[in-house]
Amino acid sequence: MRLPTRRTGFYLLLVVATTLLFTVVYNTGMAVWEGRTQPLYRSLEVVIQSFTTTGYGEDAPWQTPQMNALVILMQFAGIGLILTAVDVFAVPWLREALSPTVPEVAPEVSDHVVVCGHTPRTEAFLTELDARDQSYVLVEPDEETAADRYEAGYQVIHGDPESTAVLANARIGEAVAVVADEGDDTNASIALSAHDVAPGVKVITLVTDSALRRYHRAAGVDAVLSPRQLLGESLAARIPTTVTAEIESGIPIGDDFELVELVVGAESEFAGRRFEAARLRERFGITVIGAWFNGAFVTPVDAADTLDPGARLLVAGEPTALEALRDATAATVREFATQHVLLAGHGDAGEAAAAALREAGSELSVLDIESGPAVDTVGDARDPDVLEAAGIEAADALVVTVADDTTAIFVTLIARELNPDLEIVVRANERAGVDKLYRAGADYVQSLASISGRMLAETVFDDEAVLAYSKQVSVVRLPAGGLAGTTLAAEAVRTETGSTVIAVLRDGETITDVDPQQFTFERGDDVIIAGDDDAIRRFEDRYTA
Repeated sequence: MRLPTRRTGFYLLLVVATTLLFTVVYNTGMAVWEGRTQPLYRSLEVVIQSFTTTGYGEDAPWQTPQMNALVILMQFAGIGLILTAVDVFAVPWLREALSPTVPEVAPEVSDHVVVCGHTPRTEAFLTELDARDQSYVLVEPDEETAADRYEAGYQVIHGDPESTAVLANARIGEAVAVVADEGDDTNASIALSAHDVAPGVKVITLVTDSALRRYHRAAGVDAVLSPRQLLGESLAARIPTTVTAEIESGIPIGDDFELVELVVGAESEFAGRRFEAARLRERFGITVIGAWFNGAFVTPVDAADTLDPGARLLVAGEPTALEALRDATAATVREFATQHVLLAGHGDAGEAAAAALREAGSELSVLDIESGPAVDTVGDARDPDVLEAAGIEAADALVVTVADDTTAIFVTLIARELNPDLEIVVRANERAGVDKLYRAGADYVQSLASISGRMLAETVFDDEAVLAYSKQVSVVRLPAGGLAGTTLAAEAVRTETGSTVIAVLRDGETITDVDPQQFTFERGDDVIIAGDDDAIRRFEDRYTA
């Protein structure tokens, strides 16, 4: 039985019970206190008159204080029943009458993306779509969620995404892709239904259990994504290993141009200096996209910002220039003592992180709430005693891949208290948890939602856009649009949008020497820009809309 039906039943039962109780009490009171004996039906009539405020007939006035008090109580009870009736009947009726009706058929649309299920992962993907002005249709099976999304301005239809009729209503025959994130088993069913309606449509699914990949492939899925596994590997890469370079593999931008991340070493000539004094562009011919200071990504870097040891720079340039800068920042191959790493949480992301850490030669201890062959300590990672038993005080680093952000925050807080020098890297399930985890003491946080959104964008758009999704910054290719005929300096692109133009694509050529003062954009140019999600959206709103 649904909640409204139960509430109605409970209310009617309350009315009957209250009415009968007051009828008996009133009838007895009239006989005992007033000395007037009368039949029950007469007392029932008076009670109903009192509840409905229609009068009391020949019984009024009453002579005894007891009867007057009883009648007053009956009046209050009647008012209470009336107000309750408003809440039980009128309010739901008004809410339903005033709520917008969620459509079940998408409007005329083509070259769109059909997204099945609204989750934090698909929400990040929808953000990517909005940033590219890419049309979509969200198929949501839950009526209440669909109504909320519809009121919030989403292009949503209500229906079961496993139904071929519903997918046809989403116009997947004209869609460029279908993205399913409704649960591992359901996603495979959605893929089968999608190919029944539109055999040639591209289907992309997200899986929580990577072991189910083969079943999705058998269902005809074109791309099966496991963001948790990629995220685990990304977190493991943050931990310095026995012999490691504190520079990540570059992301190629052109034939001789790439994007890399560098760490300012304690012995670097730049350590402790202001960014302006380092003169990185003048000395090395590179572009600084942004920097991470105490875990927070800043772009553009302010001239007064200090390059403290451990600050991470995101830079773009030619390999020779980057090599020279790497040497200057002391981000060269260094010898580290074998790292003792504690891993909290051994799900898919934790398992991927563990495999990467073992391969890198780290001394690894695994802590999980459930026992398993690879688990060294069983217990709740939020418990200080459990963390101590797992060796938190002797650990060099902690990788947190627990199931929810609240738990991760508590683990981070306790771990930082037990070992102030600990390197802590954490998985956040939702974007909203990232800032909280940094405030709790994490050194590095990666959002599962963000990485999922960027993986989906790269997979859907292939050659079109996302060049990097494993960082807290996007690198995308977009049309120059409104920049035609002007320069970066004239438009103050970096100041106004927070994004950095890395290169320009013109007639098949990649131009990386983009002088802000001199280089003039032409109609038809594409740009490769870097920045966080908000910066990318600001650039698109300003120049590509």
